[in-house]
Amino acid sequence: MSNPVYLALDVPSLEPAKALVEKVRSHIGGVKLGLEFFCAHGAHGVHEIAHLGLPIFLDLKFHDIPNTVAKAVQAIHVYQPAIVTVHASGGRAMMEDAKAAAAEGCKVVAVTMLTSLDTNDLTATGVYGSAETQVMRLAELAHAAGLDGIVCSGQEVGMVKKAWKDGYFVVPGLRPSGGGTGDQKRVVTPRQARDNGASVLVIGRPISRADDPVAAARAIEATL
Repeated sequence: MSNPVYLALDVPSLEPAKALVEKVRSHIGGVKLGLEFFCAHGAHGVHEIAHLGLPIFLDLKFHDIPNTVAKAVQAIHVYQPAIVTVHASGGRAMMEDAKAAAAEGCKVVAVTMLTSLDTNDLTATGVYGSAETQVMRLAELAHAAGLDGIVCSGQEVGMVKKAWKDGYFVVPGLRPSGGGTGDQKRVVTPRQARDNGASVLVIGRPISRADDPVAAARAIEATL
Protein backbone atom coordinates (compact mmCIF):
# COMPACT_ATOMS: atom_id res chain seq x y z
CA MET A 1 0.00 0.00 0.00
CA SER A 2 1.51 3.35 -1.05
CA ASN A 3 -0.36 5.33 1.60
CA PRO A 4 -1.57 3.44 4.70
CA VAL A 5 -3.74 6.29 6.02
CA TYR A 6 -7.49 5.66 6.05
CA LEU A 7 -9.49 8.76 6.92
CA ALA A 8 -12.11 8.04 9.58
CA LEU A 9 -15.01 10.01 8.18
CA ASP A 10 -16.61 11.24 11.39
CA VAL A 11 -18.43 14.08 9.66
CA PRO A 12 -22.20 14.06 10.43
CA SER A 13 -23.47 15.49 7.14
CA LEU A 14 -22.96 13.77 3.81
CA GLU A 15 -22.05 16.70 1.56
CA PRO A 16 -19.32 18.04 3.90
CA ALA A 17 -18.05 14.46 4.24
CA LYS A 18 -17.73 14.12 0.47
CA ALA A 19 -16.10 17.53 0.23
CA LEU A 20 -13.56 16.57 2.90
CA VAL A 21 -12.59 13.39 1.06
CA GLU A 22 -12.18 15.31 -2.18
CA LYS A 23 -9.92 17.84 -0.45
CA VAL A 24 -7.56 15.33 1.14
CA ARG A 25 -7.75 12.42 -1.30
CA SER A 26 -4.19 12.97 -2.54
CA HIS A 27 -2.88 12.45 0.99
CA ILE A 28 -4.87 9.38 2.11
CA GLY A 29 -5.09 5.77 0.98
CA GLY A 30 -8.74 5.05 1.79
CA VAL A 31 -11.80 5.99 3.81
CA LYS A 32 -13.13 4.39 6.98
CA LEU A 33 -16.90 4.51 7.45
CA GLY A 34 -18.04 3.59 10.95
CA LEU A 35 -21.25 3.28 12.89
CA GLU A 36 -21.96 7.00 13.09
CA PHE A 37 -21.69 7.43 9.33
CA PHE A 38 -23.55 4.23 8.48
CA CYS A 39 -26.45 4.91 10.85
CA ALA A 40 -26.79 8.47 9.56
CA HIS A 41 -26.46 7.83 5.83
CA GLY A 42 -26.97 4.11 5.22
CA ALA A 43 -26.46 2.49 1.84
CA HIS A 44 -26.80 5.76 -0.03
CA GLY A 45 -24.00 7.35 1.96
CA VAL A 46 -21.63 4.42 1.48
CA HIS A 47 -22.23 4.42 -2.26
CA GLU A 48 -21.71 8.18 -2.45
CA ILE A 49 -18.32 7.90 -0.77
CA ALA A 50 -17.38 4.80 -2.78
CA HIS A 51 -18.05 6.74 -6.00
CA LEU A 52 -15.15 9.01 -5.08
CA GLY A 53 -12.86 6.12 -6.00
CA LEU A 54 -10.96 5.33 -2.79
CA PRO A 55 -10.98 1.95 -0.99
CA ILE A 56 -13.70 1.68 1.66
CA PHE A 57 -13.12 0.28 5.15
CA LEU A 58 -16.58 -0.55 6.51
CA ASP A 59 -16.05 -0.52 10.26
CA LEU A 60 -19.30 -1.92 11.66
CA LYS A 61 -17.71 -4.21 14.26
CA PHE A 62 -20.15 -7.11 13.88
CA HIS A 63 -20.72 -9.10 17.07
CA ASP A 64 -23.59 -11.58 17.21
CA ILE A 65 -24.26 -15.28 16.79
CA PRO A 66 -22.30 -16.82 13.88
CA ASN A 67 -25.27 -17.17 11.52
CA THR A 68 -26.35 -13.56 11.98
CA VAL A 69 -22.85 -12.20 11.46
CA ALA A 70 -22.34 -14.33 8.34
CA LYS A 71 -25.55 -13.00 6.81
CA ALA A 72 -24.62 -9.43 7.73
CA VAL A 73 -21.24 -9.85 6.03
CA GLN A 74 -23.00 -11.25 2.95
CA ALA A 75 -25.37 -8.29 2.98
CA ILE A 76 -22.55 -5.77 2.68
CA HIS A 77 -21.08 -7.36 -0.46
CA VAL A 78 -22.99 -4.72 -2.40
CA TYR A 79 -20.71 -2.02 -0.98
CA GLN A 80 -17.54 -3.82 -2.15
CA PRO A 81 -15.56 -2.91 0.98
CA ALA A 82 -11.82 -3.46 1.07
CA ILE A 83 -11.91 -4.13 4.83
CA VAL A 84 -14.64 -5.08 7.33
CA THR A 85 -14.51 -5.58 11.09
CA VAL A 86 -15.94 -8.06 13.56
CA HIS A 87 -15.36 -8.27 17.31
CA ALA A 88 -12.85 -10.97 18.24
CA SER A 89 -14.75 -11.49 21.49
CA GLY A 90 -17.58 -12.97 19.40
CA GLY A 91 -15.58 -16.19 19.34
CA ARG A 92 -13.88 -18.45 16.85
CA ALA A 93 -17.01 -19.84 15.19
CA MET A 94 -18.36 -16.36 14.57
CA MET A 95 -15.08 -15.21 13.05
CA GLU A 96 -14.79 -18.32 10.88
CA ASP A 97 -18.29 -17.77 9.51
CA ALA A 98 -17.61 -14.09 8.90
CA LYS A 99 -14.50 -14.88 6.87
CA ALA A 100 -16.31 -17.58 4.91
CA ALA A 101 -19.09 -15.12 4.07
CA ALA A 102 -16.84 -12.26 2.97
CA ALA A 103 -16.42 -11.36 -0.68
CA GLU A 104 -13.21 -12.34 -2.41
CA GLY A 105 -10.54 -9.74 -1.80
CA CYS A 106 -12.24 -8.26 1.25
CA LYS A 107 -10.09 -8.38 4.36
CA VAL A 108 -11.87 -9.39 7.57
CA VAL A 109 -10.14 -8.09 10.68
CA ALA A 110 -11.07 -8.62 14.31
CA VAL A 111 -11.31 -5.83 16.85
CA THR A 112 -9.36 -6.91 19.92
CA MET A 113 -9.57 -4.10 22.47
CA LEU A 114 -10.94 -0.63 21.76
CA THR A 115 -8.35 2.13 22.04
CA SER A 116 -10.63 3.99 24.46
CA LEU A 117 -10.07 1.22 27.03
CA ASP A 118 -7.20 0.42 29.35
CA THR A 119 -6.43 -2.33 31.84
CA ASN A 120 -8.72 -0.80 34.49
CA ASP A 121 -11.63 -0.89 32.04
CA LEU A 122 -10.90 -4.56 31.31
CA THR A 123 -11.04 -5.37 35.02
CA ALA A 124 -14.37 -3.57 35.36
CA THR A 125 -15.83 -5.90 32.73
CA GLY A 126 -14.50 -9.02 34.41
CA VAL A 127 -11.44 -9.54 32.22
CA TYR A 128 -8.22 -9.80 34.22
CA GLY A 129 -4.70 -9.25 33.00
CA SER A 130 -3.02 -6.47 31.04
CA ALA A 131 -4.21 -4.90 27.81
CA GLU A 132 -1.29 -6.59 26.06
CA THR A 133 -2.34 -10.01 27.36
CA GLN A 134 -5.93 -9.51 26.21
CA VAL A 135 -4.94 -8.27 22.76
CA MET A 136 -2.56 -11.19 22.23
CA ARG A 137 -5.17 -13.70 23.42
CA LEU A 138 -7.75 -12.39 20.96
CA ALA A 139 -5.18 -12.04 18.16
CA GLU A 140 -4.30 -15.71 18.52
CA LEU A 141 -8.00 -16.60 18.34
CA ALA A 142 -8.49 -14.48 15.22
CA HIS A 143 -5.45 -16.07 13.59
CA ALA A 144 -6.76 -19.55 14.39
CA ALA A 145 -10.14 -18.60 12.89
CA GLY A 146 -8.50 -17.73 9.58
CA LEU A 147 -9.03 -13.99 9.64
CA ASP A 148 -6.74 -11.64 7.77
CA GLY A 149 -5.69 -9.66 10.82
CA ILE A 150 -6.79 -7.60 13.77
CA VAL A 151 -7.48 -4.10 15.00
CA CYS A 152 -5.34 -3.06 17.96
CA SER A 153 -3.57 -0.01 19.32
CA GLY A 154 -0.11 1.00 18.23
CA GLN A 155 1.15 -0.06 21.62
CA GLU A 156 0.41 -3.72 20.91
CA VAL A 157 0.86 -4.05 17.15
CA GLY A 158 4.61 -4.75 17.31
CA MET A 159 4.08 -7.55 19.80
CA VAL A 160 1.36 -9.15 17.69
CA LYS A 161 3.33 -8.82 14.45
CA LYS A 162 6.19 -10.84 15.94
CA ALA A 163 3.79 -13.75 16.43
CA TRP A 164 1.72 -13.22 13.26
CA LYS A 165 4.26 -12.15 10.68
CA ASP A 166 1.94 -12.02 7.67
CA GLY A 167 -1.03 -10.53 9.53
CA TYR A 168 -2.89 -7.42 8.44
CA PHE A 169 -2.91 -4.90 11.27
CA VAL A 170 -5.30 -1.95 11.52
CA VAL A 171 -4.33 0.67 14.08
CA PRO A 172 -6.76 3.41 15.19
CA GLY A 173 -6.46 5.89 18.06
CA LEU A 174 -3.52 7.68 16.44
CA ARG A 175 -2.52 11.22 17.28
CA PRO A 176 0.24 13.28 15.65
CA SER A 177 3.04 14.39 17.94
CA GLY A 178 1.85 17.20 20.18
CA GLY A 179 -1.85 16.54 19.55
CA GLY A 180 -4.46 15.94 22.26
CA THR A 181 -5.63 12.39 22.98
CA GLY A 182 -9.35 13.14 23.43
CA ASP A 183 -11.23 9.98 24.47
CA GLN A 184 -8.36 7.70 23.48
CA LYS A 185 -6.12 6.05 26.09
CA ARG A 186 -3.62 3.77 24.29
CA VAL A 187 -2.23 6.29 21.83
CA VAL A 188 0.87 6.48 19.62
CA THR A 189 1.82 8.64 16.62
CA PRO A 190 1.17 7.48 13.05
CA ARG A 191 4.93 7.08 12.48
CA GLN A 192 5.34 4.95 15.60
CA ALA A 193 2.44 2.72 14.58
CA ARG A 194 3.83 2.27 11.09
CA ASP A 195 7.29 1.47 12.43
CA ASN A 196 5.76 -1.07 14.81
CA GLY A 197 4.10 -2.95 11.94
CA ALA A 198 0.73 -1.34 11.22
CA SER A 199 -0.72 -2.10 7.79
CA VAL A 200 -3.46 0.56 8.01
CA LEU A 201 -3.43 3.78 10.02
CA VAL A 202 -6.93 5.01 10.91
CA ILE A 203 -6.92 8.77 11.47
CA GLY A 204 -10.04 10.89 11.97
CA ARG A 205 -10.25 13.99 14.11
CA PRO A 206 -6.62 15.14 13.63
CA ILE A 207 -7.55 15.62 9.96
CA SER A 208 -11.33 16.12 9.89
CA ARG A 209 -11.39 18.70 12.69
CA ALA A 210 -8.19 20.50 11.77
CA ASP A 211 -8.39 24.14 10.77
CA ASP A 212 -6.75 23.11 7.51
CA PRO A 213 -7.51 19.42 6.81
CA VAL A 214 -5.32 19.33 3.72
CA ALA A 215 -2.30 20.68 5.59
CA ALA A 216 -2.96 18.26 8.45
CA ALA A 217 -3.23 15.26 6.13
CA ARG A 218 -0.14 16.34 4.21
CA ALA A 219 1.85 16.75 7.43
CA ILE A 220 0.87 13.26 8.63
CA GLU A 221 1.73 11.75 5.25
CA ALA A 222 5.13 13.45 5.36
CA THR A 223 6.01 11.65 8.60
CA LEU A 224 5.47 8.26 6.99
